[in-house]
Amino acid sequence: MQIGPHILRNNVFVAPMAGVTDRPFRQLCKQLGAGYAVSEMAASNPRLWATEKSSRRTDHAGEMEPKAVQIAGADPQDLADCAKFNVDRGAQIIDINMGCPVKKVCNSWCGSALLQNESLVEKILHAVVNAVDVPVTLKFRTGWNRENKNALKIARIAEQAGIQMLTLHGRTRADGYKGDAEYETIAAVKASVGIPVVANGDITSPEKARFVLDQTGADAVMIGRAAQGRPWICREIDHFLRTGTLLPAPYVDEVRTLMDEHLRAHYAFYGEFLGVRTARKHIGWYVKDLEGGEAFRQQMNLLESTEAQLLAVDQFFESQWKFGERLQYRLSESSESGLIDVIEPAATAA
Repeated sequence: MQIGPHILRNNVFVAPMAGVTDRPFRQLCKQLGAGYAVSEMAASNPRLWATEKSSRRTDHAGEMEPKAVQIAGADPQDLADCAKFNVDRGAQIIDINMGCPVKKVCNSWCGSALLQNESLVEKILHAVVNAVDVPVTLKFRTGWNRENKNALKIARIAEQAGIQMLTLHGRTRADGYKGDAEYETIAAVKASVGIPVVANGDITSPEKARFVLDQTGADAVMIGRAAQGRPWICREIDHFLRTGTLLPAPYVDEVRTLMDEHLRAHYAFYGEFLGVRTARKHIGWYVKDLEGGEAFRQQMNLLESTEAQLLAVDQFFESQWKFGERLQYRLSESSESGLIDVIEPAATAA
């Protein structure tokens, strides 16, 4: 896989996810096998560029290259200026968001709402491509509803505008994240353009990644929600695509160490107060489907300090040793209550 001058080490990508793919998480995914990861969506409104939230979203200090920033908006000039602003801050690839189905984004005629206005899409793509000297890519959906799928038209407009890679989510804007993603439209888009196409939507396992690539002919897969709490899915998919064999679940001790490193990087990035609170969702995802995970999550959400969180997480993963040296997912809930005591010392420490 190649995007402009950037040769990627594999074709397993991590999707931009608001509130998830911050710098610590992107870096972790890259360390665990992702060939590419895109930042959270940055607003094109210039009044928001200097806010603390926007600055964090576009912070790539020390991140493994290439550094990609996703931008969102509806005004061609604002998007062009935003692209230039982010390139000046170190972005090496600009990705344009025309896939987000969230109401507050679509109500501003951003994200996937733009798919209803093909002429505006064309203006935006030309404006951004002409504004920067780095590759520009596009993430979009199959259409705004199932009766109005225009992904083929958008793909052709994008290619003619100079877009260098397309990522297509196999749902319409109206679908949101409901139902199953479809891959026929992705296959049709891939057959109609000469630029790389990335398949996105419901890719939750190595086997599913192989299936989607075979069904669509896409050049790469993009992993979204399946990477939440399991960033090692990137290496699992990469390994399966290369060898046809499945990696075993990670060792408990490896995940214990990864969690500690991730949380410390997260706290350093957000600070103590915000870091503790924003880490809770990541911790919850990590322990989901592990024995005692739900009881632990509820108790952990009451902790108010980084030290208490770190200790609680360490003790939780120490408790997983009783089930084996590797993580054991989807075990019986029968012993759920037995693990509550594991984190009581940490709660006291808070």
